Amino acid sequence: MNDLAPLLTPEGRALLDEVRDTDPAHELAVATRLRRDHPAELVSAALGQARLRQRAVAKFGTEDAARMFFTPNGVEQSTRRSVAAYRAERLRATGVRSVADLCCGIGGDAIALARAGIRVLAVDRDSQTAAAARANADALGLADLIEVREADVTEVDTSAYDAVFVDPARRSSKRGRIFDPEAYSPPLSWAVRAALTAPRAAALKIAPGIPHEAVPAEAEAEWISDGGDVKEAVLWFGTAPGTIRATLLPGPRTLVSRGLPDPEVRPVGRYLYEPDGAVIRSHLVAEAAEPLDGGLIDPTIAYITADTLTPTPYATAYEITDRLPFNVKKLKTLLREREVGVLTVKKRGSAVEPEELRRKALPKPHGTASVTVFLTRVAGAPTMLLGHPAR
Repeated sequence: MNDLAPLLTPEGRALLDEVRDTDPAHELAVATRLRRDHPAELVSAALGQARLRQRAVAKFGTEDAARMFFTPNGVEQSTRRSVAAYRAERLRATGVRSVADLCCGIGGDAIALARAGIRVLAVDRDSQTAAAARANADALGLADLIEVREADVTEVDTSAYDAVFVDPARRSSKRGRIFDPEAYSPPLSWAVRAALTAPRAAALKIAPGIPHEAVPAEAEAEWISDGGDVKEAVLWFGTAPGTIRATLLPGPRTLVSRGLPDPEVRPVGRYLYEPDGAVIRSHLVAEAAEPLDGGLIDPTIAYITADTLTPTPYATAYEITDRLPFNVKKLKTLLREREVGVLTVKKRGSAVEPEELRRKALPKPHGTASVTVFLTRVAGAPTMLLGHPAR
């Protein structure tokens, strides 16, 4: 059942409360029982919504997810709450007090903007998605700040709003993930034109894999990670054109480009630093390496090496204990001798799959010791670096 309306009735809301914590393994029994007193379609819709809410906890938190309404695509494609809140705060800090949220989805960004005290016009052309956004604004007590409109975003007049936020669709039911920015819906070129006409500021959410040469000269480009996972890139207009930055959440901690040349390649030292994904995507490895007095282990690999341990929020440090040419048998022998029971495999610049190596090198635990293996290249040669998180 695609229509959210029955779930918004008193019967639907009561049913949602009743099935909220249903274990998926017990769904059939729960559905059979509830269908004695409720329409079968309503029971199915409530159980489906309960599953979506459970999935949404990772992005929206337990409290919000339990009250919101989702579509399958909405859960998959919506912005994580921490990222949306950070972006909303950046807009608020520029003096923005009203935003046209184009391609609003289920309203995750509109919610963050409203909670920052910003008035929002949330637009989506899909009726079901717009209905979910409207229901979410009401459920979270933000309906006074969020107006939801079902419309084609390319036909909406945004001149009355301080800023625009555009989150183009980057997935297709036929082709899956879309990598060409001009194949976004709407295309990136349209979104840029909309951004350039905004009175005060604009933000365009894009895929983190966007080529740097595709970033417009008028934009600031920011790559954002949350808990070490790269979540998105944002093109900002009306802020600092030409600036490139990596922002790490929670924090936030931000690294800004200074145009540094690539670090020199040097022999592997005592410590290996794995830069955060946002640092790598934003091409700011040199900026992360400079305060570490670090170099690269290979000109094409984003691993930083140094002889001293220097605290940094922009990379995770490991103490290296061994350097071996790639050889599974030697690794297996070494792990057995050291009674390793936990093996973490990371790779960069290697075709070997971590799970495959883990299965071959440690078919069964030999003890309680832990080891991290980096499959990489050192000066062009396939290499295994062994170590553990630095303390």
